[in-house]
Amino acid sequence: MKAPTQITRRALLQQSAGACAGLVLYLRTSGAIGADATSAEVKYGADAFPGGVVDNPLVFVAVAEDGGVTVTVHRPEMGQGVRTSLAIVIADELEADWGRVRVVQAPGDQARFGNQDTDGSRSMRHFFEPMRRVGAAARAMLEAAAASRWQVAVSEVTARNHELIHTRSNRRIGYGAVAKRAARLRVPALADLRLKDPRDFRYIGKASTHLIDGVDITEGRALYSIDTILDDLLHAVIARPPTLGGKVLKYDASAALQVPGVVKVVALPSTPLPAMFNPLGGVAVVATNTWAGIKGREALQIDWAVDAAHGSYDSEVYKAALETAARRPAKVVRSDGDAAKAFATSGQHVTAEYYLPHLAHASMEPPAATAKVGANSCEVWAGVQSPQATREIVAQHLGINAANVKVNVTLLGGAFGRKSMPDFAAEAALLSKAMDGKPVKVTWTREDDLRHDYFHTVSLEHLEAMLDASGKPQAWLHRSAAAPIGATFAPNETIQSADEYGMSAVGMPFQIPNFRMEVAAAPAHCRIGWFRSVSNIPHAFATQSFVAELAAAAHRDPKEYLLELIGPPRVIDPAKLGDTSNYGESPKLYPVDTGRWRGVIELAAREAGWGRQLPAGHGLGIAATYSFVSYAAAVVEVAVDERGRLTVPRVDLAFDCGPQINQERIRSQLEGACVMGIGLATVGEISFSDGRVEQSNFHDFRVARMNEAPREIHIHLVPQRFDIPLGGVGEPGLPPIAPALCNAIFAATGKRIRRLPIREQLQRS
Repeated sequence: MKAPTQITRRALLQQSAGACAGLVLYLRTSGAIGADATSAEVKYGADAFPGGVVDNPLVFVAVAEDGGVTVTVHRPEMGQGVRTSLAIVIADELEADWGRVRVVQAPGDQARFGNQDTDGSRSMRHFFEPMRRVGAAARAMLEAAAASRWQVAVSEVTARNHELIHTRSNRRIGYGAVAKRAARLRVPALADLRLKDPRDFRYIGKASTHLIDGVDITEGRALYSIDTILDDLLHAVIARPPTLGGKVLKYDASAALQVPGVVKVVALPSTPLPAMFNPLGGVAVVATNTWAGIKGREALQIDWAVDAAHGSYDSEVYKAALETAARRPAKVVRSDGDAAKAFATSGQHVTAEYYLPHLAHASMEPPAATAKVGANSCEVWAGVQSPQATREIVAQHLGINAANVKVNVTLLGGAFGRKSMPDFAAEAALLSKAMDGKPVKVTWTREDDLRHDYFHTVSLEHLEAMLDASGKPQAWLHRSAAAPIGATFAPNETIQSADEYGMSAVGMPFQIPNFRMEVAAAPAHCRIGWFRSVSNIPHAFATQSFVAELAAAAHRDPKEYLLELIGPPRVIDPAKLGDTSNYGESPKLYPVDTGRWRGVIELAAREAGWGRQLPAGHGLGIAATYSFVSYAAAVVEVAVDERGRLTVPRVDLAFDCGPQINQERIRSQLEGACVMGIGLATVGEISFSDGRVEQSNFHDFRVARMNEAPREIHIHLVPQRFDIPLGGVGEPGLPPIAPALCNAIFAATGKRIRRLPIREQLQRS
């Protein structure tokens, strides 16, 4: 397996179908598979794709005359393993030798590749079946070509490990020898495609397929956005407004221009709010190297104008405002039974509020992009989650046609949603234009990254329940107050969308006769963006913590109480639970399966030894969530010493995503979710004062240190099934970690944690 490279469509066709006269097979954006040499195609309707109509990319698989197989991957790689996993699916159905498969990264181009966004844990969910069909179609054409060459029935030819075998005579021939002949054949119709029986998979669902670029990453050869080097490259560092909506009143660049290496100081225009994908504006220092740019920026003298609506933003004041909003009636998004009447009856009334602050993505590689502007064109090199949005925003700011913008997608050194917002690519393009077309690389420092992020929203979750004499909840009220992501895209957006409140909140399938969910208005005063697992984080923290609180109030075991709330195994239409969200899905095709939810709870509890005797100061906590069509349950063990110091000896995470494409990547992503979840819950926080972010680097925006991470992480995968929709992996492991952790702290100490991060809340004098 060779490391992936950048390639253009023309180059791929020349290499695979032109110079080598081989077979090139692709899936059109209209949903067709075709062989390039003949333009033959078959229309694949929307019913062929789980979840209804999905964005069908122009994905190539090419077989050259030397037998080499090239797979073009259209989704960006940011550590989730999509380059490997998409190629695995095609290679398996193609019966290709994995060692002879080459992967290339598609450039940003929606017309040719469909939706290229890497977000929502959707890449494999939406393209598992289409990629299987691409591989199966190529295999069928190669088998037919071999049958034609041998003048035998195609039913007598079988593809196996890069060879075509005539079963009656045991004649064998390599793929390359018939690739040219195969390219002249008609593409099989959808109804005629013969997909493998999952029992015959060689790569899909196995534990031994590692990242195709893992060695290059480990040994430092892999290229990220920040590694881009071009002839005559200039480097830029930007001073951005310290508050949302701020603008430059005036600036003095004389001292900056005296810094050795500084070439020019450029004022960047501020763009109107909402912020969307647009740059924040400010003053850029362009230099011959990044360090000179940083020192030049330090020497700038800038007077900033402060936006009145956001210049006084203060986290503690805002928290109080959210509390007020969450304690008043708000927009009703689900109402089963009569919650108000139930709350008026006698019983045990339990109330709790949960607060989560802003969170920063803090990806390993801060945003960076390089751009080179031509007379009416631009070429960009960037690690972005949304290549087509990058094309559009660059074109918009340069005033050119998006078709004239080429986006070369590099590896992303982490992202978690931040690099879905390509403002940094637009900055590079504007500065290249200002430098008469010379290539310019914009590099964000860690301080830039933390102060000008698209943050995860602040959230205040208010929950109430009424318990009957047996401790069972007869009424449930959940009122959520959080600024929506929509505030970044449209003016005056203050209410969470259905996509947001649909995450681990409105659609809870608890057996409670009177259930009410409301969402309160909350204005945004900073850029709000997508974050790993999005609104599942605050909602799951609140709901799963509250279930444990109800169990304690009822003097019940938390695991058994949670299972009782979920009820017996059954399949539920989310819309019947008030969940009308469509976060990249068709809810009717992805029903909630409480049997699978129960299954991960029981598996995690069993593997963690739920109920076992623990040393003093230790406790076990449990939480379970359904998100992105996957089920996850975590049991966290904590230890709290006499001084209140917290350690996490062990985490057990059970996971059910249905089919499993690459088990090594599944385990890696879930382990990462555990570490990230512990870090966010214990130390992660972005706060504001006077409209400005108070944190600047990893000394005050903490991530989990090695001694703070779980000592042991045990991942338990539910046996895979291929008769149910494939669930996501990148995000669903995160939501149950914080509530399981805090529930464990209660078990160990008797103290409830309702405000994150935990920080010093456990420490004793």
